Amino acid sequence: MKQRHLGNGLSVSEIGLGCMGMNHAYGKPAPREDMVKLLHHAVDLGCTFFDTAVVYGEANEELLGKAFSSLRDRVVLATKFGIVGQRIENGKPVNLLDSTPASIRRQVEGSLRRLGTDHIDLYYQHRVDPHVEPEVVAETMNALMKEGKILGWGLSNAPVDYLKRAHAVCPLAAVENQYSMMWREPEQGLFDLCSAMNIAFVAYSPLGNGFLSGRFTRDTVYGEGDFRGFMGRFRPEVMERNQALLNLIRDLAGSRQATPAQIVLAWELAQRPFIIPIPGTTSPQRLEENLGAALIELSSEDLAAINNTLAQIDVDETYF
Repeated sequence: MKQRHLGNGLSVSEIGLGCMGMNHAYGKPAPREDMVKLLHHAVDLGCTFFDTAVVYGEANEELLGKAFSSLRDRVVLATKFGIVGQRIENGKPVNLLDSTPASIRRQVEGSLRRLGTDHIDLYYQHRVDPHVEPEVVAETMNALMKEGKILGWGLSNAPVDYLKRAHAVCPLAAVENQYSMMWREPEQGLFDLCSAMNIAFVAYSPLGNGFLSGRFTRDTVYGEGDFRGFMGRFRPEVMERNQALLNLIRDLAGSRQATPAQIVLAWELAQRPFIIPIPGTTSPQRLEENLGAALIELSSEDLAAINNTLAQIDVDETYF
């Protein structure tokens, strides 16, 4: 698989693997041994970039630690700090935040232990702590880099001003935000900023939590613990409003002898050279399908045609 680069110079596969769903958010945790096999299969297929976080459950980091204990030099591991717990309010999770230096140091030691490694390749602040200035967080990251505990750091869903202030103290390797055909907010200035500052853009939910794969309908029944059951974008009326987008993707896939998911991921890769999508899955077949998107080449003419058509579709970006 082709490689793309993080801002700290590390090379990663141009499509990574988001590991959240192996333990969190999409129903019951997947069988551990099956996920170890899946992670090994991903490496065999050329995937080198794996994304986790302690808020997905400590078992998620431990899973990667077990799977890659003998493959550590072949993978780039990204995990996160800043969310130290969650509580439920009105049926929705609310993050408990702490990015004070002392807390960050406790968090990094926990992640290193669970991942079974002496360094984290990419360490994101998962969410901004409004009580801690970005310069303080960046100074802590700089210290951890000097100590060799992390090789680079990033931000997830941070305001642009926060990003700029943090980057000025300790350059960012990546930002991780949602991006897909149904969530294009990063195109409104953030991509230009990433290009100017040599920051990679890691796209989570590149398939719109699976919506863009076309596998779900208004009649889909979601299992216990699957947060798509209360996500706004999976409400029947929202799905209906976005049917034109699904039709476009399906038609493109048919013309390319590809799947809808592959077209969506190929489109993302073609948008900017620093975009690295990290679709998640617990299925070997879906893993092969997603990584196979790297083989689909979209020309500048293809991309222009797709974007022109997308511009004519009124996409409902409802998330929650």
